[in-house]
Amino acid sequence: MDQRSNLKSTLDIWRSRFAGVIGSLTQNPYVGTLGVYLGAGIVTLNGRLISVGLPDLRGALGLGIDDASWIPTSYNMALMFMGPFSVYLGGLLGPRRVLLYSATIFILCSILLPFSPNLQTMLCLQVISGLASGTFYPLTLSYALRALPMRYVIYAIGIYSMDIVGATSIGTSLEGWYVEHLSWHWIFWQSVFLTPVMMICIYLAIPNPPPRPGPKPVLSWRGFLYASLALSLIYGALDQGERLDWLHSGVIVGLLVTAGFLLLVTVIRRWLSPNPMVNPIFLVNRNTALLCACLFSFRFVMLAIAFLLPGVLAVTQNYRPLETGRVLLWLILPLILSGFIAARLMRRVDNRLVFASGFTVVAIACLINAQLTSAWSGSNFLISQIVIAFGLALSFTALVGSFVQNAFDTGALSSPINLLTYASFIHCIRLFGGEAGTALMQRLISVREQFHSNMLGLHVEAGNWLTTERVQLLAQMLFPGSIGTEEAQGRAALLLGGQVKLQAYTLAYADGYLAIAFVAAFAIVLIACMKPMKIYFDSTSPTPTK
Repeated sequence: MDQRSNLKSTLDIWRSRFAGVIGSLTQNPYVGTLGVYLGAGIVTLNGRLISVGLPDLRGALGLGIDDASWIPTSYNMALMFMGPFSVYLGGLLGPRRVLLYSATIFILCSILLPFSPNLQTMLCLQVISGLASGTFYPLTLSYALRALPMRYVIYAIGIYSMDIVGATSIGTSLEGWYVEHLSWHWIFWQSVFLTPVMMICIYLAIPNPPPRPGPKPVLSWRGFLYASLALSLIYGALDQGERLDWLHSGVIVGLLVTAGFLLLVTVIRRWLSPNPMVNPIFLVNRNTALLCACLFSFRFVMLAIAFLLPGVLAVTQNYRPLETGRVLLWLILPLILSGFIAARLMRRVDNRLVFASGFTVVAIACLINAQLTSAWSGSNFLISQIVIAFGLALSFTALVGSFVQNAFDTGALSSPINLLTYASFIHCIRLFGGEAGTALMQRLISVREQFHSNMLGLHVEAGNWLTTERVQLLAQMLFPGSIGTEEAQGRAALLLGGQVKLQAYTLAYADGYLAIAFVAAFAIVLIACMKPMKIYFDSTSPTPTK
């Protein structure tokens, strides 16, 4: 009996302690903010892993380049679809319910995706996965803006910025490690272990909305559906445009024409039957427009680490994702340091100064990288990577902080509908900026590679003594492994053509870095056109007034 009573008392003590811990976490804004970080990081990291791991997925599933290209496209189109539609769902059911249901569906899809028997099944699961995870950004971010005390909001923004840029940086290395040491299945399965932690944070910290007094408003989902479909179709056209040769493809034309029709229907629907769950007029604001243009520019600038650096190392040094990932990991420590510095500055300094300083540093790093040659390897990018990490953290922290300051200046936090509209609009611009920037950069690299190939080809003509001397030298080197002189000369000619192509791509990527430096300079001009905003981050109240 004594043993049973002692055991019972011990269990009671542990139950009370556990209840105390749960009680301290319930509706805790810091726990909810952790859920925000996890939601943003999961979506960013998942998209990055799918993009970087596409060649490994192709090889494992036996897919061609054309068919496999729709795997990331379907996921990102679904993310874009949920941008406007999450406003409707969040207003109807509340962010807590939507996030918990969506996260559950996302986990199930992540488990099942590696077992897809064919491409059609994988695309279907990717769409469902994108629809589910597409709610993470707009709904969790809107919670963070309202829950934290203002004196801590800017530090939360700094960590949030490092979360997004850091997930982009480690995605390449993580995908390479999964493929080398585990299997390609972990491209999808890693979300299975991260998402439940986010769900716990949301379940404990984000309350259900109180019931609305009075009669319920008449809600319509049709306008959201039309707008969401239109935006997702435009996104798909941008993503597949370079591969399908843009308007020369019936698929691209069909996507754009359908999207244009749906946008027209959306405008007509809004005019005839306004929906109380969204307020687009609220977005008509000078600083809002300029900040969205800066977000568009920042997404293009991010291609310096997300597109150009992996492309340069793959073309010139044949780096695999694991090797490229090691170079991108150099960003992490400077990101942490500069994110904290940016947060401190935003509490005391005009956001425009911090914002412009970040883009200036990024432009300097890109000008350094514009001097690259085909001999550059990972170690040659060490200084520029440190510089660009500092600039990205400064600019992104100032960007998100400026969106928060603008939310207070425009009164977005005074109305849940305005806040959801604001967060959803930012989410759509973020996705469009990234995809439009990628499409433009792909087109730029393609056009500039052709230009440099033609220019270099003018100096590599048959009969030119320099060309003849070069071919003869290469033929002598290749002769021991060839059957005869003709085969050696043929192989030498092919090798010379490959060297010309390598130099052309190197020059094209250098032009890409120059383009990013130009866009960063353009962003500084946009920042100069902004109206000054009040600094709220030194306030001690949780929701400062204007």
